[in-house]
Amino acid sequence: MLRELLRILGIYKIYEKWLENQVKDEMPRHVAIILDGNRRFAKSKGIDLNSAYEYGAKNVEKLLEWCLELKIPSLTLYCLSTENLKRRKEELEPVLNVIRSNLEKALEDERIYKEGVRINILGNKELLPSNLRELAEKVEEKTRKNEKFNLNLAIGYGGRNEILDAVKKIAKEVKAGNLKVENLNEKTFEKFLYTSSLPYPEPDLVIRTSGEERISNFLLWQTAYSELTFLDIYWPEFRKIDLLRAIRTYQRRKRKFGI
Repeated sequence: MLRELLRILGIYKIYEKWLENQVKDEMPRHVAIILDGNRRFAKSKGIDLNSAYEYGAKNVEKLLEWCLELKIPSLTLYCLSTENLKRRKEELEPVLNVIRSNLEKALEDERIYKEGVRINILGNKELLPSNLRELAEKVEEKTRKNEKFNLNLAIGYGGRNEILDAVKKIAKEVKAGNLKVENLNEKTFEKFLYTSSLPYPEPDLVIRTSGEERISNFLLWQTAYSELTFLDIYWPEFRKIDLLRAIRTYQRRKRKFGI
């Protein structure tokens, strides 16, 4: 009720402009967001899961616009984890349907091509239903030549699985004689990760919504030195001021990279 009243009064817009002026410099090059709280949002609003995920999908569109405005060149969204795929059908189908419909929408969205948005799917596509896997590959191929902005969707993604997949690929290369064990280092290892083709594979800032304070198997290698921010707001209710506040927190921290 209070939030809606403040919105009507225009307080949020004033605060948003003030925050924008505060975060003009030193933007993160790569922001990653764990989209958490959809089911709890549905329960709190007395709506079904389909509606909750639709709200969340609309927020993704807004988030993309905000990042383009702020000139943040790379955004990664944790949409569907390997653990999520183990959920009951009635809980899994709504999120799969929303992902599918929004990938179809992206194929024809003129803004994607006007803004030079390349869509990358991070994860093990073999775990996805065949029609979703084919659609994901089609979207990747159609946007491959876009170079201004990278929108990375972690679908069927698990950090441990990613590392295991990398190890298996490396083992094959060593067995084939294409790679010597003594030449294996961090830079070489990173070439076998799902993020290897990204210009900024390591997120500067990781945001998790819903109040939970954990990484949940997300980009385990890449987030080694990321700045983490946890927000007490469900993903479908995420606002531009929440993004700006997270960026302000990031800018106020001194990154040491373990040194």
